[in-house]
Amino acid sequence: MKHHLLLQKPIYFLLFFICLIHHSRNPTRAVDILENPQVFCKYAATYTNGSQFETNLNLLLPSLITNGPVNYTTFYNTSYGKEPDRVYGFAQCMSGAPIDDCRLCLDNSRLQILQSCPNKRRAAVRFYKCLLRYSDWRFFSQVKTSDWQFLHNTQNVSDPVRFDTLVMTLMEIVTTTAAMNPSRIATGVTNYTQFASLYGLAQCTRDLSNESCNSCLKEAIGGITSCCDGKQGGLVYFVSCNIRFEIYPFYPASVSPTTVSIPSPPPPPPPRDAETPLRNSSPNNSGKKGKNSRVVAIGLTVTFVGLLLLGCYIFHLLRRRRKLQEARKQQSPHALLNNLDATSTDLLNTNIYGGSPAENQELPFIDFGTIQHSTNNFSFENKLGQGGFGAVHKGVLADGKEIAVKRLSIDSSQGLKEFKNEVVLISKLQHKNLVRLLFCCMEKEEKLLIYEYMPNKSLDFFLFDQIKRAQLTWRIRHNIINGIARGLLYLHEDSRLKVIHRDLKASNVLLDYEMNPKISDFGLARTFRENQGEANTNKVIGTYGYMAPEYAMDGLFSVKSDVFSFGVLLLEILSGKKNSRSFLAENAQSLLAYAWQLWCNGKVMELIDPILIDSCPMDEVLRFVHIGLLCIQEGATDRPTMASVVLMLGSTSVTLPLPTEPPLYVGKREATLEQYSSNPKSSSNNEVTISEVEPR
Repeated sequence: MKHHLLLQKPIYFLLFFICLIHHSRNPTRAVDILENPQVFCKYAATYTNGSQFETNLNLLLPSLITNGPVNYTTFYNTSYGKEPDRVYGFAQCMSGAPIDDCRLCLDNSRLQILQSCPNKRRAAVRFYKCLLRYSDWRFFSQVKTSDWQFLHNTQNVSDPVRFDTLVMTLMEIVTTTAAMNPSRIATGVTNYTQFASLYGLAQCTRDLSNESCNSCLKEAIGGITSCCDGKQGGLVYFVSCNIRFEIYPFYPASVSPTTVSIPSPPPPPPPRDAETPLRNSSPNNSGKKGKNSRVVAIGLTVTFVGLLLLGCYIFHLLRRRRKLQEARKQQSPHALLNNLDATSTDLLNTNIYGGSPAENQELPFIDFGTIQHSTNNFSFENKLGQGGFGAVHKGVLADGKEIAVKRLSIDSSQGLKEFKNEVVLISKLQHKNLVRLLFCCMEKEEKLLIYEYMPNKSLDFFLFDQIKRAQLTWRIRHNIINGIARGLLYLHEDSRLKVIHRDLKASNVLLDYEMNPKISDFGLARTFRENQGEANTNKVIGTYGYMAPEYAMDGLFSVKSDVFSFGVLLLEILSGKKNSRSFLAENAQSLLAYAWQLWCNGKVMELIDPILIDSCPMDEVLRFVHIGLLCIQEGATDRPTMASVVLMLGSTSVTLPLPTEPPLYVGKREATLEQYSSNPKSSSNNEVTISEVEPR
């Protein structure tokens, strides 16, 4: 019946024949599988069902779907909630895509992101025409290339060397154009053969700067060699950018490609029959033969020179491509992070989650140029301080967000280990009383940690200053004490990792705009497994005056080591005095010994900062002193856990046991400190003292 219809209606036969030819000339295209979304959420942390984070996410996603198509010619970003449960979102559609397609694409993305990334705190979904992304950190204007995916055409080309060279050249040109284009998208086309063309596309999320977009696309070009050599088409996806090439047009008709002229090798000379000149030669043709010989010689010379130049050009491109690929591997932030020096017992060599080290590193990276610009090239006016790690500068990002930048000194060997430890550790911790690591930067010799900016500096800036101490009212000190305790409890029991800080002190407690405390500086922190109680080290690193005796003398540390440091800090906050002989010259003893002496003599009120005497509730202050003495007991098993400390601080109904005498080993400790401080390499400006102590 069908054949009969074709014979009766010639027009149907003609249309059928055209469709058959069209299908035979179009091999399998990557576009056919691009309706399958590319999902990025493999290594993200999870949130709990029913949590505030989930509530904020459910409010955010519909807003992105509603407002994204309205702003589809640019992009749309927003956020919902308050820290630490705030959710940031981003939506963008391809330039030239119809608004209805944009809306449908984003709606499909929302369904896909909930299906493929359940309970993830950060995720991104890329369809061909749109991108939908959310996260628990402010990622706007930041490049993310730590995770990538690719697709390629199943068909191979007949001349892969020449074709790959054309691809690399075209994509480099298109990439440069896209980075300079306000829409952050560019397309190009060049001749591949006499009957076929090569098409290319490059695009970034439109919140990126020119430099960031160009950097992202360059990394994507380097990925072509890993996935698509010799293929008729391919696509490389990062969250922040993507590139694609095909031998057919694949982008919206409204996106006009730039025609690119790329030199092609000249065709080889036609074959010549060697006997023909002999048959045709005659005295009458001798002049023509000489003329033809000269033409042939010139033609061969030109051809040879052209081929030589083309060979040099191809060699240069291939060499450049290899260098780009090697540079991409060497400069990959995760590769640099894995290559940093660390001990075998370090956090990074501990397979906490059962995956590889690379899988355990979910880090937000930022390019050095952005940080250099935000700090006014690390100017002296923006410098906040100097420590053993290096200088700390204030910066302001393009969106107005204030940051604190710790820049690792090139000659800081200890800082290198601290850098690696702190980056990987603190990126996994989320608590309102822990300082938040926003970004990390590693480019060549530069290694930077970027934190949220704390305008009120550190606790010691106020506590140990005779004038500024007056600003620390009892209400503020009470809030600081409870905040530090809750932060330590999170580290010890409530976080994904069981963390021992090992260097809790007043200078490592930062204060935000409202004087809320945030524990910082995790360079010396260590992690424990759930069933691990304590660990031993031959290298005792920390700050004398805050170290527990078993750690300072024998290298043993546990959660009770942090409890001891908290007890010292608690007594410092109550008294306004530092636990050092120089600060207590009139008593010639440590603050711990002084507090114990007053406790035994019933004169505890003499310990309290005189500024607080007339404004604080005496019974509450005495209870806090009691808790501090319980925390600094010499035996680690006698000290309470941080869970008990938080309970005792917040409830007056809990009966407190009597404390035992704190360690009074000041003479030996001070002698050890002086011995190692004589070595310039064993002390630093941030009071971190490094010593080698053989365990007994």
